[in-house]
Amino acid sequence: MDSSGNMWNTHEGAYFSALLADVVLQEMFGEHQTSLRSRSEYVAEGTEEAGREKRLNKVYTELYITEELRQEVHNQHEVMQMETATKTNKLHGTAIKNPDIFKVRPDQHRSIRVVLTSGVAGAGKTFSVQKFTLDWAEGLENQDISAVVPLSFREMNLIRDEQHSLLTLIQRFHPTFQKIPAEQLSVWKLLFIFDGLDESRLSLDFNNSQVVSDVTQKSSINILLTNLIQGRLLPSALVWITSRPAAANQIPPSCVDRLTEVRGP
Repeated sequence: MDSSGNMWNTHEGAYFSALLADVVLQEMFGEHQTSLRSRSEYVAEGTEEAGREKRLNKVYTELYITEELRQEVHNQHEVMQMETATKTNKLHGTAIKNPDIFKVRPDQHRSIRVVLTSGVAGAGKTFSVQKFTLDWAEGLENQDISAVVPLSFREMNLIRDEQHSLLTLIQRFHPTFQKIPAEQLSVWKLLFIFDGLDESRLSLDFNNSQVVSDVTQKSSINILLTNLIQGRLLPSALVWITSRPAAANQIPPSCVDRLTEVRGP
């Protein structure tokens, strides 16, 4: 330090700048948790027109979820057979609890980054991800995850012709992320939940997709998703996709670390 104390002032300034940045990020996380809790804690009861809602935790029944071997669906007849079998039989599969969807079993030797959950209409796929999100937002489960980022295909259909970076895509549906520095996305452990693949109007091409590895690089929504699922973009992130069986084969088996099926309560 010189006689004027410049070095001390520089170090002191850097310390307080870092401290302020950390405070801002903690505030953002708090706002995000509050936002997700508000979005997830109620579910519609009866028809949408009735407008009645109940607390998810009051009506939620533990779902029967199994980890499955990858099955290819080749035609509509097979889809109908699968749906019938699912409704009438408890097919062989390892049972897994909803909060443990990304947890590695003792007999598994690799991490789980991408989970694909299938199930027939009404089986409880959306309830499953909504409960997972609510438990995280309330600080009850999976607190090793920095932030849960739900992005439904129904929502993304509305902007399918727009150009976005991964950062602006997140900010589009989660304004609490407006304060996030781009470099922080690769530091945190984020979970992206893409609900309703069967409703998607995006063209997911995993063979000829442009490579995107920068969270600030703009591209089409479908290219962002394929790169995120393949691990080229934000490889530290977790990805959870839900779908009806007929649409599940849009995701190549090589991209999926765990395949699960929701079979109802």
